[in-house]
Amino acid sequence: MRSDSQKIPGASPWLKLAAWGGLLFLHFPIVVIAIYAFNTEESAFSFPPKGFTTKWFSVALQRQDVLEAIGLSLQIACFATLIALVLGTLAAAAMYRKSFFGKESITLMLILPIALPGIITGLALLNGFKAVGLEPGMLTIIIGHATFCVVIVYNNVVARFRRTSASLIEASMDLGADGWQTFRYILLPNLGSAMLAGGMLAFALSFDELIVTTFTAGHEKPLPIWLLNQLTRPRDVPVTNVVALLVMLATMIPVSLAYLLTRDGDSVAGSGK
Repeated sequence: MRSDSQKIPGASPWLKLAAWGGLLFLHFPIVVIAIYAFNTEESAFSFPPKGFTTKWFSVALQRQDVLEAIGLSLQIACFATLIALVLGTLAAAAMYRKSFFGKESITLMLILPIALPGIITGLALLNGFKAVGLEPGMLTIIIGHATFCVVIVYNNVVARFRRTSASLIEASMDLGADGWQTFRYILLPNLGSAMLAGGMLAFALSFDELIVTTFTAGHEKPLPIWLLNQLTRPRDVPVTNVVALLVMLATMIPVSLAYLLTRDGDSVAGSGK
């Protein structure tokens, strides 16, 4: 056994430098977009920025096409998240305890939509919709987003289920509670933060999903499609930067909140602590 006086050696300076370099490389484009969202220039990028202004935010929020794209993406994300919460929670409740024939196959099928490349998922969904005669539109986008959002909710909820002691359920049943009462008064309070975190992550993932949306959108133009179309309009670069910055903030907030909700996930009732 390691004594208290013995300490685990820290990472080498080169490893720390490599880690910070990787983070800088990943976040540098985001920083550039954030800076140029406040640039006074109306045309393409010029370095350094000529000045600082917030007028592009008001310009973007006054454009009808921007508001319609944001509103459509919010609707899609909300419906997809709601479907994912219901199906993901039910799937986790069915899978977390007992082993049965085909359990591993069902788990693999649940994970595949998010594990596969988006282009494969999008093509599969498009072919499926055409096979049943469903025209691409808002409904197909919601269904497409829900297929991979279910995985996010499922992973969060099934992890919380596994940390919830079975003795709580047995005690509830011994005291005369039926299945619904046990779920409502025992399981649901334990699952609340996991479901909320899974819902936030699913919302963030759906709100800015591009590849699956491209295959399932039809004539609809949610925010990711609007941003993609803006790449061919260089005179709209300031507005595009503003909208991109707002999208990043809209996804960063729920992801951060989901992290705060689940980082102490072991300290739930029935976890043995």
